[in-house]
Amino acid sequence: MYQYGNILGMDRPTPKSLVLDILSSVRGQSVPIAALVEASALFGLAENSLRVTATRLLAAGRIERDGRGRYRLSAPSLAVDEQVRAWRTRESRLRPWKRGWVGVYHRPSAREAQALSLLGFASFRPGLFLRPDNWKGGAMRVRADLLRLGLSDEALVHGIAELAPGDQADASALWDTAALLAGYAAAREALRAGERTLAHLPEAEAMVESFGLGGRVIRLLALDPLLPEELVPAAPRRALTRALRSYDEAGRRAWAGFMARHGAPHLRAPNHGANERALLPV
Repeated sequence: MYQYGNILGMDRPTPKSLVLDILSSVRGQSVPIAALVEASALFGLAENSLRVTATRLLAAGRIERDGRGRYRLSAPSLAVDEQVRAWRTRESRLRPWKRGWVGVYHRPSAREAQALSLLGFASFRPGLFLRPDNWKGGAMRVRADLLRLGLSDEALVHGIAELAPGDQADASALWDTAALLAGYAAAREALRAGERTLAHLPEAEAMVESFGLGGRVIRLLALDPLLPEELVPAAPRRALTRALRSYDEAGRRAWAGFMARHGAPHLRAPNHGANERALLPV
């Protein structure tokens, strides 16, 4: 399992992460299979593995193929992609915390557990998941987001204004805040060093490098529980978001020529592996 502080090593991408992330970069537009094959070669992945993965993703409904044989993300994948991409603006969703909670009563499937994780819920008691009620729109907004991400409409989602003192303390300790802060610091330093390195690399090497480091930090922010200031200081998280915006621009430049050559305007940098880690396997 991913650990917040373990972001300095280079992950080798999988065929699935390449397909999902390259398709995520074009905002619902399509990409030719030739682009996916060429990208896989940069990472030492076999063409046959890439083509088999694309076929499986297509059969699973995670991607779609248009009449020209080009691929795009399907609607369910776009919903998770939107959540992953929201790392840039997630801070704007927050409101002051009044020590209340949003609770979800449910026995989630694997896909539903994924949705809860994406919105920062933690297991408090068997069948009960909590997060601080510090999102604009409160429980109803959180419920709508969970449903969009795959939570069953049979799940009970509601606000909890007050917990007993002991339960309040237990709920506040559900997240490892020390690990969160250490992760922010390590990731920010890695991005600073990585951005300096990217500027001096050939295109192919810069593409590979940005895919690895960028993906780990995007995932860190995309899965961050966005805890209130009372539980973890927000300034380090915001500083990391600013550093990732700068690195993302460098990653965008690294991939721009490749995408343009394949007739797929590079509107955004790839998620660099973050989509695969947020989505269930085929």
